[in-house]
Amino acid sequence: MKVTFQIEYRTKWGESLALVLADKKYPMSWTDGAVWTLTLDKVSVASLKDYGYVLMKDGLIDRIEWTNHSAKPAAGTKELVLRDSWIDCPIPGCPFPRAHQAEKFDRAGFRGAGTAVPVFSLRSESDFGIGEFNDLKDLVDWAVKTGQCIIQILPINDTTRKGEWKDSYPYSPVSSFALHPIYIHLQDLGIKETAAFKKEQQELNALPEIDYPRVYKSKMALVRKAFTARGQKDLESAACRKFIKENAYWLDEYAEFCAKRDGNEPEYHKWIQFHLDKQLSAQVKYARSKGISLKGDLPIGVSQDSADAYYHPELFNLDSSAGAPPDYFSQDGQNWGFPTYNWDEMAKDDYAWWKSRLHKMSQYFDAFRIDHILGFFRIWEIPAEQKSGLMGHFNPALPYSADEIYFMRLPREGLFHEDPRHPGFWQPLIKPDTSRLEWWQKDRFDALYTDFFYHRHDDFWRRNAERKLPELLSASGMLACGEDLGMVPDCVPGVMDHWKILSLEMTQMDKGHGWPTLSVCATSSHDMSTLRMQNAEAGKGDMAPWEVKRILWNHLSSRSMLAIFPLQDWVAIDENLRRKDFMEERVNQPADPLHHWRYRFHLPISELTSEKASELNVQIEGLLKDSGRFEA
Repeated sequence: MKVTFQIEYRTKWGESLALVLADKKYPMSWTDGAVWTLTLDKVSVASLKDYGYVLMKDGLIDRIEWTNHSAKPAAGTKELVLRDSWIDCPIPGCPFPRAHQAEKFDRAGFRGAGTAVPVFSLRSESDFGIGEFNDLKDLVDWAVKTGQCIIQILPINDTTRKGEWKDSYPYSPVSSFALHPIYIHLQDLGIKETAAFKKEQQELNALPEIDYPRVYKSKMALVRKAFTARGQKDLESAACRKFIKENAYWLDEYAEFCAKRDGNEPEYHKWIQFHLDKQLSAQVKYARSKGISLKGDLPIGVSQDSADAYYHPELFNLDSSAGAPPDYFSQDGQNWGFPTYNWDEMAKDDYAWWKSRLHKMSQYFDAFRIDHILGFFRIWEIPAEQKSGLMGHFNPALPYSADEIYFMRLPREGLFHEDPRHPGFWQPLIKPDTSRLEWWQKDRFDALYTDFFYHRHDDFWRRNAERKLPELLSASGMLACGEDLGMVPDCVPGVMDHWKILSLEMTQMDKGHGWPTLSVCATSSHDMSTLRMQNAEAGKGDMAPWEVKRILWNHLSSRSMLAIFPLQDWVAIDENLRRKDFMEERVNQPADPLHHWRYRFHLPISELTSEKASELNVQIEGLLKDSGRFEA
């Protein structure tokens, strides 16, 4: 079908409009009367169900519409003219440029509260040694009971290699789309609760922490047994066929990848994903029906040994790994072990891989955490032959030429290393050796160092982020929250504010300013100690319940739009429910690349809605009502 798109929009010098159709941008032409127009041939009826316009400025997206347009041409239409008007936000006082799929986030003055906990840390009597998607129901019920509105979890993508401890690391996925098989509920697959089943189930659930290798081995053996019994019948069902067809864009490659790895059939892995999606979708539907949103986690990286990198190597820089310079979490920097992105290649199809990834996430989540949002501005890149995060460099960057360094009368040795992306150019070391410099050389290098790491790249990195982030943010209706901690360039807050991405605020990582309204405040994260642990590590021993409550109140009474606390910190305000061995409540130790992710909440989640937790729930309800964050 031939379609002409027309929209009146009065632009300024340097601005233009583009049509966004099927996740691709098409430049439009200005005509008299400030009407922008574009004619396309071979437009599908399906693509007209969801299209929109963006304002371009200096080659970058500068403004997006509140919602997309939709057209339904009559059957048999061969030519169509669509005359549209720009859609602005209709809600007075709403700070966002684009509507969210969870309408509560767009209410003027909205402030809410929630809980952060990994799925694997949940506990119930019906699971099998590790938290499962089905356990989310009890957590949702507790959130409703206390007036919370959001539950934040860690990544739930498949990280399976061999079912060993290193697979417990949730930020190293082998697929950006597939769900992790370890979260499947066995009984829903028809697995009988025999005496042997119950015996092992009770043994695993009695453990204070997760025995990941044992859990994985046992669960996968039972999953395989279920597939043998019912797999073919399920695969032939209309629901399964529909799931496989709708997810073919990633599922076919992932299933083939896993089959080659494990020496079995691709259909087995498609069947597992079908049931995982079915179980998680049921929990998401239940949560949304209760007014509870799930907040997902978008890992900044994808593993080198992933299906994504195997089938699409052109999208990655496989000669390097991403990491972080020294920061609060690690004085020696971090090497995360996954490749950096080839953004230039990704830009060729308007970041289709990223958009598909976000489309998939939005099926389950109403909000998402952009892990290490600084990576969209620049990434700390470490050559494959290096292990230490100290040996990294920024990519992209504006390094110095050998002549520039020479004319500054500075030695290169001990102060600089060559930029692998720009041979013959040099970046300063993140931890240089200035001990042998003259005083004037030291002053000169200190000024250069400060300029390079904090000022030199401001406009360069800003434009780099603005090439990508608007494309990604307009791909879904999820609320975007950025993890903007660490060595933050000056350009980051401005970009986040322009696109209304919520920042992350913590007292332990003070940014030198008050917490903005568009932010998520938290007492700690999965990479940090809980409040009680922080107190003990400071030499003050355990923290009394009233002290924890006071700190929670300080956060809840802030301007931050969302206050999301680890489950451990919420429960710490109740003397009878809090965990006695609180030094075992840490989820991750980022300085240790071999850390075992094994933390499990010490109580069945269902107990949080029981009479046993009535005092805790009354306290939380009071805090949320008094702070104006209670959601009825």
